[in-house]
Amino acid sequence: MNMAAILLLILKISIILCVFAIGLKATFADVTYLFRRPAQLVRALLSLNVLMPLFALALSYAFDLNPAVKIALVALSVSPIPPIFPNKAFKAGGTESYTIGLLAATAALSVILIPLTMEICEKLTGVQLAMRARSVFALVLMTVLLPLLVGIGVRRLAPKLGDRIASPLAKIALGLLVVSALPVLIGMARPMLSLIGDGTILGLSAFALVACVVGHLLGGPEPANRTTLALATASRHPAVALAIAHANFPDQKLATPVIFLYLILSLVLSGVYLAWAKRQDVAHPAGETNHAVKV
Repeated sequence: MNMAAILLLILKISIILCVFAIGLKATFADVTYLFRRPAQLVRALLSLNVLMPLFALALSYAFDLNPAVKIALVALSVSPIPPIFPNKAFKAGGTESYTIGLLAATAALSVILIPLTMEICEKLTGVQLAMRARSVFALVLMTVLLPLLVGIGVRRLAPKLGDRIASPLAKIALGLLVVSALPVLIGMARPMLSLIGDGTILGLSAFALVACVVGHLLGGPEPANRTTLALATASRHPAVALAIAHANFPDQKLATPVIFLYLILSLVLSGVYLAWAKRQDVAHPAGETNHAVKV
């Protein structure tokens, strides 16, 4: 096994452990939270799966971006939120039920929504696009749904054990994530730097900022939910985005560094949004208890 394969394995383990640790602090009621509140679910899907793909297509048509950037924008726009998103949302004041419910709902529905959205994008652009539901299901099952449900099951069967191991597991997961992700980012540095100065930074930044605004506006009356949906709309599952890009445009090698560049930019710009949100007193949870897994 070469070093790249080892790093990929460590990365997968870190993500699974992270979601498992989140599950140790969650309940089945959290998982089904949005399914029991259809108005909130519709607003979330509108933000994540309708408006942002349309904006990605508009950016691609309006500006002369690198083809790899256009591919990455569309791939990111149809991808669900990343598995480690809840910890980010909790630290920003997100409530457990809404955050876990958003993670579970977008992951489960992505099996239907991603192929459907790709088909619509194909009709709008005339470019042949596809993503098999089976491939999406395998990704979200292994990185989100299965470890989350197993963690919840352990908590239900052995609550004391779950409480005891949740935080240590979350810290181990974070350490493994850093160890595996840093070499990848360093290896991507040169191709990412090659994208500076051709409109890539501006296009990706526009996508992240508009995502925050759209999520904030559609998050509903609860300040914590607005913040959570804003961050979720700007945060996308990189593995799903990469799978979509590679499945449809295997010869576009720059799509991978573009997606990694977006991850960095969205992290920075989400921080800018959070600073503004806190000043506007919209980052405080209301009506629910936050049970974040502290890392």
